[in-house]
Amino acid sequence: MNDRLLALVSLYGAPALFGIVAIAAVGVPLPITLLLILAGSMISQNAMNFWWAIAAAGAGSILGDQAGYAIGRWGGAGAVEKLSRRLGARESVRAMEAKAQAWGGPGIFITRCLLTPLGPWINLASGTAGYPWHRFLFWDALGELTGAAVYISLGRYFSDRVMALSAVLGDMSWAVVALIAALIFGYWLLSHLRRPRAR
Repeated sequence: MNDRLLALVSLYGAPALFGIVAIAAVGVPLPITLLLILAGSMISQNAMNFWWAIAAAGAGSILGDQAGYAIGRWGGAGAVEKLSRRLGARESVRAMEAKAQAWGGPGIFITRCLLTPLGPWINLASGTAGYPWHRFLFWDALGELTGAAVYISLGRYFSDRVMALSAVLGDMSWAVVALIAALIFGYWLLSHLRRPRAR
């Protein structure tokens, strides 16, 4: 699967990058970080234009994110339930709904460029939670364009170590997700333990 996606980007360049990141932003698990780094590597070899790559990746991601938001906002709970069940993340959407309200715009921004595995679920949750669309669009566009620029630039400057760089960034993303989950669980546990004392 990864080889086919990489071949598509190598063959068709920015249009393929646009399509793949748009599909991934809706929630299909695809190696987007690796593709952006590969695009940067291709730029260093003059096989793709730097600004076109950022524009294509950013626009594709924003389009996919808006689709996820729209499903959550106007598709209703039934549509979100079906989509999350098909993608195997039923509980993730429920957990993310509360987080989307609590984190607000900065949370949307962070899940575009640092905590990218959470992005599709924050999109759906922001829609179901009724987060204002114009704010969602602003933070989403800012985050996606920043993320695309960062990863493509990394691939451009470290083109000889694309696979190693991708592995390090992937491990780091999951480590940050685990840390945030541990902090949230710790906060919940402390507040739960304090309740009987308050009574």
